[in-house]
Amino acid sequence: MASLQSWVKLQNPKFNFLHRCFGKQPFTLLDIGSGNQSATKTVALFPGCSYYGLDLSREYNNNPADFAVMKDFYEMDLTLLKFDSIPDGFFDAILLVHVIEHLYNGDAVLAGLLPKLKPGGFLYVEYPGVRSTRLPSMKGTLNYFDDSTHVRIYSVKELTSLFESKNCRVVRSGLRRSWFYVLMTPVRIPFRWLRGKPVTGNIFWDLLGFAEFLWVEKKR
Repeated sequence: MASLQSWVKLQNPKFNFLHRCFGKQPFTLLDIGSGNQSATKTVALFPGCSYYGLDLSREYNNNPADFAVMKDFYEMDLTLLKFDSIPDGFFDAILLVHVIEHLYNGDAVLAGLLPKLKPGGFLYVEYPGVRSTRLPSMKGTLNYFDDSTHVRIYSVKELTSLFESKNCRVVRSGLRRSWFYVLMTPVRIPFRWLRGKPVTGNIFWDLLGFAEFLWVEKKR
């Protein structure tokens, strides 16, 4: 049962990325936007992960247990582009999952974080694409404009040009499509109801193509 639960959790695209890159090998991770108990969830799935968190505030649904499993936590405003406290060439992987759409200079932020990756390290970035602007509005965000803190729309083409200009190779990119999540959509809806929770927009992200992603490798 535990192995099945782990397999299901690994279908989350960001965890699937880490699994494909590192499997059971140890790695050092910088998780940008590390709220909602991300540290505990990540280390539970990847016991060999040395987890470093970064967020605007420590207060995004974390508790002492989450900070206990972190090697360090960087509390900073990314838009200021002041990354000197983060070591260069140190991380095997960097995650930015639904972060850059909240930043007016997300492209500059990505460029500023790339030196923190080791040569041969990987970065995964995910954000709502332009397609999301045409989706229905729904609680929990299905249309880009459902979230008033979204400030800029990015594209695979734009970010590919950025990464390629910074000595990186785009391994994979495009619409986020977890086929597991797509197939499970009819199951997830009544499951939410049975748990007394509302059906929110994120349940339909993979089915309707809400998000785009890029999986990037820093060249050696």
